[in-house]
This record gives sequence, structure tokens and C-alpha cells, in this order.
Amino acid sequence: MDTTTLAAFLAVDLLLVVTPGADWAYAISAGLRDRSVVPAVAGLLTGHAAYALVAVAGLAVIVASSPAALTALTVAGAGYLLWLGWGLLRQPAAAPATTGEGAGASPLRVLLKGAGTSGLNPKALLLYFSLFPQFIDPVTGWPVAAQTGLLSTVHLTACAVVYLAVAVLARTVLSSRPSAARAVTRVSGAMMIAIGALLLAERLAG
Repeated sequence: MDTTTLAAFLAVDLLLVVTPGADWAYAISAGLRDRSVVPAVAGLLTGHAAYALVAVAGLAVIVASSPAALTALTVAGAGYLLWLGWGLLRQPAAAPATTGEGAGASPLRVLLKGAGTSGLNPKALLLYFSLFPQFIDPVTGWPVAAQTGLLSTVHLTACAVVYLAVAVLARTVLSSRPSAARAVTRVSGAMMIAIGALLLAERLAG
């Protein structure tokens, strides 16, 4: 796989990663609630890494082509996002590690919530299924699994940089502005609820 292909993939992947969504909302809430943003970002990356392993194993095609499996994943992911979003609306953060559940939540719990946020989002699975094949060339001499693994590594690196930046910026910019922090947390919660509702609507309409 040449550097031109990798650069093209990175450009497209970054456009997707920097688009706000459920992962962004969770990173922002972690920046406002938690003492450290690392567990939350590590959790988000864990969910993406799980999909990367699925893609490398070649199972993404099987799951994405199975209506029952994709429906179950969509419903579970949508329900989880609705639950997380409602929690943010009910108990918005005023400042990092001062109020709310995040101040007393263990790093493991924060990590697991992050993994659930990204891991139960079928859009991540479809990203691997629809985007990766466009940059994989089976005749280059590289095994398809190796190419998938390399692209997954690039994607995970992009996610790590963007999500860390989002969480740290949320903490830095909003930590001294409690009213703004509450507003951003509520917007994040509303975003999670909206994404969950859209996932359910798309699945029911399909």
C-alpha cells in the first residue's frame, strides 16, 4: 500500500472523524465531568478497535449483510444513546470533576461507557464496511487483512487525536464558565438522543 493511498484515506477519514456525533458528545461530557479524559477516550477507541478486529477478520461483510444482526445492533445502540443522552440532560455538568456522576465514576466505568458509545453505534461498522474497501487493492501484494489492519491503525490514530483534542478543549474553554458548560452538556445529551432516535427511525423505515 503506497503513501498516496494512505494520504487519501486519511483525508477522507478525518472528514468523518471531525464530524460531530455521539463520540464527540461523549468526549465533551468527559472533558466537563471527569478528572481525566483518558479513560473516556480510551473507551471510545476500544469500541472502534473492536470493529477493526471484526473488519480484519472479514466479518464486517457478514454482519452488515445480515438484516437481523444489523437491526439488533441498531436497536441496542440507539437505546444506549437515548439512555446516555437522557442522563446528560437530567444531570448536566457544571465544571470538571465537581458535580454529577462523572466526578465519582471509576475510570473503568467511564471507559466501559465510552466503549458502549462507539461500539454500539452501527455507523462505525458501516464505516469499515463502506469506506475501507475503496482503499484496499488485493493485487498490490499486501494481504487484504494487512491492508485492513493498516487502515484501521490510521483510523484509530485519527480518532485518538481528535477525541483527545475535543475533550481537552471542552475542559479548557468551558471549565471557568459553568453556565456554558451546562449548556454544552445539554446540547451533547440532546445530540445523543437525536442520533439514537434517527437510528431507530432509519431502521424502522427500512
